[in-house]
Amino acid sequence: MVRRRRTLLVATLAVACAVAPVAQAAPEPSAAAPVRLLGAQIIPHDLDFLGTTVGGLSGIDFQPRTGEYVLISDDRSERNPARFYTARFGVDENGMGPVAFTGTSPLRTADGARYDPKSLDPEEIRVDPWTGDYYWTQEGERTDTVRTDPAVRVTHPDGTFAAELPIPENEKMRPATGPRQNLALEGATFAAGGALFVTSVEGPLLPDGPVATVKSGATSRITVQARFGPLLAQYAYPMEPVFAESRPDPGQGMNGIASILAADPLDPTKFLVLERSFVLGVGNKIRIYEIDTNGATNILDAPLGNARPVAKRLLVDLADIGLDPVDNIEGMTWGPRLPSGERTLVLVSDNNFADQQLTQLVALAVR
Repeated sequence: MVRRRRTLLVATLAVACAVAPVAQAAPEPSAAAPVRLLGAQIIPHDLDFLGTTVGGLSGIDFQPRTGEYVLISDDRSERNPARFYTARFGVDENGMGPVAFTGTSPLRTADGARYDPKSLDPEEIRVDPWTGDYYWTQEGERTDTVRTDPAVRVTHPDGTFAAELPIPENEKMRPATGPRQNLALEGATFAAGGALFVTSVEGPLLPDGPVATVKSGATSRITVQARFGPLLAQYAYPMEPVFAESRPDPGQGMNGIASILAADPLDPTKFLVLERSFVLGVGNKIRIYEIDTNGATNILDAPLGNARPVAKRLLVDLADIGLDPVDNIEGMTWGPRLPSGERTLVLVSDNNFADQQLTQLVALAVR
């Protein structure tokens, strides 16, 4: 989750319980392009839905059985109770249709209560292909006075608590180890037909070296565990350097993993990884990579050392396909397949509840 502001004029249109946002037309496709833009929609700022403010949408997943999307807000129970939404919108060769929110539920603790303000930081949400429950991540907290571990939790579709999965020891908030503040457990996906649950930390753990800069990248970690909890493996992921120097003062840019998604629902080793970079005075760069864990060193609860990282290759840089603007994209999910045989990839941006940012939904076609 990135918290920042930049100037941008946004036209907004709304109706009572549906959104008719600003639609972006797709450019003419290139016959050779592996990824092309289908379209985009912008949800009005501070849209009210059933008494909640729609914003901070940091994760999205598609529910094929219902045709709906589920989206999680990273509101830390400060504006409204921590919550998720369901929504419907069309994605086809003609682009992306209007967004209609269909429901919202607060996330609840194991004892049935709503979360206290600042007691969690929700990020990614995935629909369990076996049960229809929701698995979601939260980043925890690291300050001078508070250390709260990140978590993977399971919630029923009505928001009630179902379970919590263990996390690796090296991802727990310890005085000199674990994740940095706001660079913790973020991405998550099911793999191997739902038998595995795979997560990623946004930035390097404290013992794994410095964060990315314009001169060098950084190393994050991807963890594989059985759907019921047992930890199986962990792999090093090499992140790219920050794409530009900040203006007017240097050193105010970042890069990190915002989302991870199984490239094929049945494959346990191949994933898409969304690297989200923000540079003050410059803007965002969103790149999606295809990665393969085959051949990577298992470093579960081990130092990086000379570990062989996952293999990666660039799938798409959103700056190259005509998307304008490119906002703070944090979530991605596969959508319906097109008649052409292409798969649709749907992205969502987190506006951090800032009126100078966008809640943006983007649809891509992937060969």
